Amino acid sequence: MTTPCIICVAITGSLPTKSNNPAVPITVAEQIESTHAAFEAGASIAHCHVRDDQGQPTSDPDRFAALKAGIESHCPGMIVQLSTGGRSGAGNARGGMLPLSPDMASLSVGSNNFPTRVYENPPDLVDWLAGEMIAHEVKPEIEAFDLSHIFQAAKMHADGRIKDRPYVQFVMGVKNAMPVDREVFDFYIHTVKRLFGADAPWCAAGIGSHQLTINDWAISSGGHARTGLEDNVRLDRDRLAPSNAALVERAVELCAKYDRPVATWQQARQILGLRDAA
Repeated sequence: MTTPCIICVAITGSLPTKSNNPAVPITVAEQIESTHAAFEAGASIAHCHVRDDQGQPTSDPDRFAALKAGIESHCPGMIVQLSTGGRSGAGNARGGMLPLSPDMASLSVGSNNFPTRVYENPPDLVDWLAGEMIAHEVKPEIEAFDLSHIFQAAKMHADGRIKDRPYVQFVMGVKNAMPVDREVFDFYIHTVKRLFGADAPWCAAGIGSHQLTINDWAISSGGHARTGLEDNVRLDRDRLAPSNAALVERAVELCAKYDRPVATWQQARQILGLRDAA
């Protein structure tokens, strides 16, 4: 298999803390340093959240701007993907960073259960976020926590609310949402190809101990892979991950196992149809 594999590193997220793993980067400076090491290890997309001075998740556009600028300076060409996730803010505040015109942003097109709450993505908010992404030339990454989210992305693409062919990421292993199930995973792939074309790129993320399993399934099946401390803070049951770069290196090893070249940032931009690097 010769299709280059895009590795996305989710560097921080909204939940992990240094008490979970001291390697979790919290400040903007720490995130830039951690992203640079992951970029050097083979990641071509940085999926980004930011924290406030107390280490709590926030959608503060100024902090996103500082992080974006730092990554662009220290990781030239790397794709910057900002999160519009619901743990960092409410309502339109979730899209307050989109006028920064990052290369990409996450877009959840439907609601689902999370471990202790409902992850609410009401239709009017989804439409507003999608519209902001079109206005500021930001490519959405569709975070599919359920099969229905893939069909909703197809509907939004058909009626123009998503401009380009959707890039879908399967998220599996979140408690109370979609479990890690190989038959479901394979059906997700079949559905993406049926709705968006046989050559449509897709990605997958596994949460917690499922990260390595989903990396393996995605890379061996011709998709792209997400890793990083946002989703998983451990190498295995007995060892914490020493860095985001270590988790990227593990994905790179899987690429070698399955004869997949690791996508350069130039190849990743071409595969995803993104504009040239700033």
